[in-house]
Amino acid sequence: MNKDTVRVFLLWLALTALGELLVLRLNLFPLAAADEAVIVDRAFRTLLVLAVPVFVFVLVTLGYSVLRFRSRGQPEQDGPPVRIHKPWVVFWLVWTTALTLLVIVHPGITGMRELHMKAAEPVDLVVKAEGGRWFWRVTYPELGVTTTDEIVLPVGKHVRFDVSAMDVLHSFWIPAFRIKIDAVPGMVTRIDATPTQLGSFNEDAQMRLQCAELCGLAHAQMTVPLRVVSQAEFEAWIATQSRQARNP
Repeated sequence: MNKDTVRVFLLWLALTALGELLVLRLNLFPLAAADEAVIVDRAFRTLLVLAVPVFVFVLVTLGYSVLRFRSRGQPEQDGPPVRIHKPWVVFWLVWTTALTLLVIVHPGITGMRELHMKAAEPVDLVVKAEGGRWFWRVTYPELGVTTTDEIVLPVGKHVRFDVSAMDVLHSFWIPAFRIKIDAVPGMVTRIDATPTQLGSFNEDAQMRLQCAELCGLAHAQMTVPLRVVSQAEFEAWIATQSRQARNP
């Protein structure tokens, strides 16, 4: 093994260790306010841990090659032929193929299975969300409440969102829950979430329902504040909304 290979290896080892330390120690993710958000963040963290060695290897090899073997002055003749190093090619192919298969299984299949198991749990509350240009109409069909001003959810309750669109394709996205699904005209799509933290849009901008599909001129304004409250506060809010509906 020549000295250049040793140098690249040692540099790769040191920077990979630093990168993994940053991934594991730093909080790189925004507010995670639902069980589903924890599952998704765990998957992303796993992908980052697996990606760091590959990313660092490419950067170190490229950077070292540019600095170490760069042309100095005007070349007078062609350089020596570059021959394939078959062991390195085989190693790279096997390593990257193994990583690809690994992430398909975990966190790919295992993560989706975990989300499906969460969605299969008994539903405590159904919320209907209809997207239109450029607003969301939110209905609590079992409670007889409809609003366009905000979404209020009780903490610790399994919520199922029935999502549809009135006109064009929209996308239902709550960043703090890490859930997103298309809102399609003429059909109902479903997605689940179990809020785990009290909070509101005023405290953290991730607590909102946002359209994530470019749907026209005011697409960026198609957002609704989200508030997660205690069960008692939720029941009081429902009572207030019902009174206002009866006495507009």
